[in-house]
Amino acid sequence: MSRVTGLSSSPVAEGTPRDHGLGPRGAAVLVFGSSAAVLVVEIVSLRLLAPYLGLTLETSTLVIGIALTAIALGSWLGGRVADLVDPRRLPGPSLGVSGAVVALTPATLRTVAEWAPAMLLLVASATILVPGALLSAVTPVVTKMRLTSLAETGTVVGRLSGVSTVGAIFGTVLTGFVLVSRLSVTGILVGLGALLVAGSALVERRTRRWIGTAVLTLVVTAGGLAALVAPGGCDVETRYHCARVVVDPDRESGRTLVLDGLRHSYVDTDDPTFLEFTYVRAVASVVDTAFPEGEPLAAHHLGGGGLSLPRYLAATRPGTRSLVSEIDSGVVRIDRDHLGLRPGAGIDVRVEDGRLGLRRVDTGSHDLVIGDAFGGVSVPWHLTTVEAMTDVRRTLDEDGLYVANLIDHGELAFARAEAATLRETFEHVALLGDPADIGLDPSAPSEGGNLVMVASDRPVDPGALQRALDARGTGWKIVTGAGLASWIGDAPLLTDAYAPVDQLLQPSRSRNGR
Repeated sequence: MSRVTGLSSSPVAEGTPRDHGLGPRGAAVLVFGSSAAVLVVEIVSLRLLAPYLGLTLETSTLVIGIALTAIALGSWLGGRVADLVDPRRLPGPSLGVSGAVVALTPATLRTVAEWAPAMLLLVASATILVPGALLSAVTPVVTKMRLTSLAETGTVVGRLSGVSTVGAIFGTVLTGFVLVSRLSVTGILVGLGALLVAGSALVERRTRRWIGTAVLTLVVTAGGLAALVAPGGCDVETRYHCARVVVDPDRESGRTLVLDGLRHSYVDTDDPTFLEFTYVRAVASVVDTAFPEGEPLAAHHLGGGGLSLPRYLAATRPGTRSLVSEIDSGVVRIDRDHLGLRPGAGIDVRVEDGRLGLRRVDTGSHDLVIGDAFGGVSVPWHLTTVEAMTDVRRTLDEDGLYVANLIDHGELAFARAEAATLRETFEHVALLGDPADIGLDPSAPSEGGNLVMVASDRPVDPGALQRALDARGTGWKIVTGAGLASWIGDAPLLTDAYAPVDQLLQPSRSRNGR
């Protein structure tokens, strides 16, 4: 009797499985599709969680970490189980169960976020971990099915590993560039769930496990129907936001733009001079104080939302040219379709990133730059840095003004850092805010909220500005000079190389908006 020593070069080595009826093309399709599905779930989960956790570095890191954990866990367990049982029994259930979980995810997360927010992270982790692990188990299982000889181990493992990676790349590109821009988050996940269950049925067609397939199909259908009635629905799901337009019951022409559950803009479609939000009235007070009444301006708006301020400038300063950099084309469509934006109003809206938009603006070409791209749960950090503010200063003429709306809470660490950054770039900086919000009221703890920063290379009359704030009933105060320096303290400068904005920002505990 001969013995096999080392790695056998025989066609079929002892202890290895024989052909399991899965051809190379079928194996590649299974591995490619399951790997692509993992990345679709990961990316769409980020979008699904953004209204509740913010689209921050921490949220992205959390979702990526959970997805990688799922991939590692699924690969390890898939290989282990494939050695213990017939691997032909595994791909079908892995696809089917993961499809059912994926289809239930939108309704489940939105319901939990509304009724049990303390459980959101746990449930969200499960909705990523379970399907991610099941789908990641497909690759080692299929590899075991295709290994018919130890002599071709390297070829089989390498080929299927490569196919898996290509599938993940495909899922990433497809989701980021195609699916999110054309379909709702619910549509993507329910559709993916249906495809996975269909794939399961195809893999299981020889075993005739029709009952299990029928049950999974019902679950996917239930997930789609539940998503229609789950809380947190949107009028429109844009590339970046879950958006709704709410009619003001007390003002027939009033409309509130709600993005990711937060009130971002209020627009009176009949009277653009009616300014509902206090911070908008504060910005208007700055502009009206700094420039002669009725004088047309050249303004650049970083962030558009409902375009409250561009409309106000067009109405109060005829001839004003407002260039708006708004990154979300879906929000621009809402402005046109639901918020009464009409051509010829002197408002040029460009769908572009604000930082890139700044680079396209000529030096010294604007009287006013308004920064209104910062939300209460996430901030585009690249619009906060010394380098970004240097670009803002470049676009302003010598008497130009930069006015920014900030939102921060708690110890206001982000707002203080941004104020320090502005003082590094401009000669004159002022802080506007409610005394209780910015910690100027000794009888009340600092609560935070909206604050407005004003920066320029020419002074703004603080007395005139305070009178304008009072006339509009804001209740806000102005802080400059030594008082502002004391308020800033030792806050760090924000730069392109160091801007820990997500760590500095403290969101509000409530979700009542601006």
